[in-house]
Amino acid sequence: MVEFGDLLRALGDFGLFQKLLVLLVSLPLLLNAFQMVGQVFMVVEVPHHCDTSWIRAVGPNLTEEEQLNLTLPRGADGQFEQCSMYSPVDWDLDSILAYGLNDTQKCSNGWVYPSAQPPSLLTEFDLVCDRAVLNDVSQSIYMAGVLVGALLFGMLSDRIGRRPVFLICMLIQGVVGLGTAFVPHFYVFMAFRFVVGAAVSGIMITVVPLATEWVGVSYRPKAVLIAHTAFALGQMMLSGLSYGIRNWRLLEIAGSAPMFALFFYIWVLPESARWLVTKGRIEEAKKLLQKAAATNKRSLSPELLEQLKPEKEVKSGSLLDLFRKKDQRKVTIVMSCVWFADSIVYYGLSLSVTDFGLDIYLTQLAFGAVEFPARISCIFLLEWFGRKKVQAGLLLVSGVLCLIITGIPEEQAIVITVLAVIGKFTSTAAFSTSYVYAAEVFPTIVRQTGVGLCSTMARVAGILAPLIIPLDKYHRAIPMAIFGSIPVVVALLCILLPETRGVDLADDTGDNQLPPEEQKNEELY
Repeated sequence: MVEFGDLLRALGDFGLFQKLLVLLVSLPLLLNAFQMVGQVFMVVEVPHHCDTSWIRAVGPNLTEEEQLNLTLPRGADGQFEQCSMYSPVDWDLDSILAYGLNDTQKCSNGWVYPSAQPPSLLTEFDLVCDRAVLNDVSQSIYMAGVLVGALLFGMLSDRIGRRPVFLICMLIQGVVGLGTAFVPHFYVFMAFRFVVGAAVSGIMITVVPLATEWVGVSYRPKAVLIAHTAFALGQMMLSGLSYGIRNWRLLEIAGSAPMFALFFYIWVLPESARWLVTKGRIEEAKKLLQKAAATNKRSLSPELLEQLKPEKEVKSGSLLDLFRKKDQRKVTIVMSCVWFADSIVYYGLSLSVTDFGLDIYLTQLAFGAVEFPARISCIFLLEWFGRKKVQAGLLLVSGVLCLIITGIPEEQAIVITVLAVIGKFTSTAAFSTSYVYAAEVFPTIVRQTGVGLCSTMARVAGILAPLIIPLDKYHRAIPMAIFGSIPVVVALLCILLPETRGVDLADDTGDNQLPPEEQKNEELY
């Protein structure tokens, strides 16, 4: 009986077929970058003040400056208060001018924004003052959708296939993302963002098996990381798109509508032949393998294909399968911790690095520019040093940089910023490494379930990171101390993971063989 890896070598480990497949799964990631961080550009802070047009009923000829002087209190800096106003009274204008107004209250009739300001989420839904928290809430709800999508679509992909889940998530992201541009209320916007977050998560975790299960052992990191560079490019493109389109509804359309241009995926995106084999759908797998071989200008002999059979009757994997056996349970727990650490330091640094001295659009461009070389460098690092050493090393460096920042005086903002940017580089590389590593340590029948669980842990960290940052009001070092200590501890746990460089992917949980050096020490775990 022939091994699936032998068939891949026969048709070409990374031929034209696999290169086209990596390109196909990369294109949606360009658009995922918009959904992930695009809201930042829809809630740009603008000057505002309470709507005090009530005074126009008694003073219709007042100038705007006179109206504001009579109805708005001033702060200690001499500027008009943005979130309070003098309480309206039933006096005539002469009485108001003679005695003035003293009682203040919160804005009761909405706010006034610069007339030249294009519509944004902030101005259209009044996300200012007491309502400003709704923007943070909506971001948390989006991340909750990402969390749910990681777990739901991860398990679903192992049951019904990678291809249908990928296509379903693309459709959901396109339709609901476009619908977000037409919502009438902010609460509807938040509901739509939850659904979009789930779809984005489904696409991102399905890219991993689609990119790895078709390529040879030595090309797995290259396939995943090339696909992930599309996300970095998407972030860089977002800065230009958001700079040119300031109307939030038009920006939402521009970021979501291109997904419909990929409708042709229905006819060209292949299913994972490895997954088909584990499900006993041998004839479908043979047809796809022959198609891949023809695209790569190779040939597979009928005799070789006839030897392709599942080793045994394989049932669908479940979440419980990740914890049934000691070896798999250890890998699952440690890998989940790795993804949590990746996410907590990545989002912690991303949300803290704001002192570049650049505007928000150039800052976003810099963020994308940092991620691009970080992901590309992983292609070489993983081949030179292996998965375990690179994963542990990148987490360790990211954590140590955060801990160093806690000891630098606040006045040395440039030094802090440089260290944080380096930390962003290493944390991005650590995250990319985890995608490759997770795709290799989990067997085929539970690969998506395992990656989905890990992604869920990462999203939990993504939700917690913004809640940790405000702890700096107790001491400025607390957030960075947390962001630094977690990856340092988890980096030490990486020693418990098996090295997967050059090892064929396991198909069944029963075939999850450890490398020899790990097998010798198995009794220790």
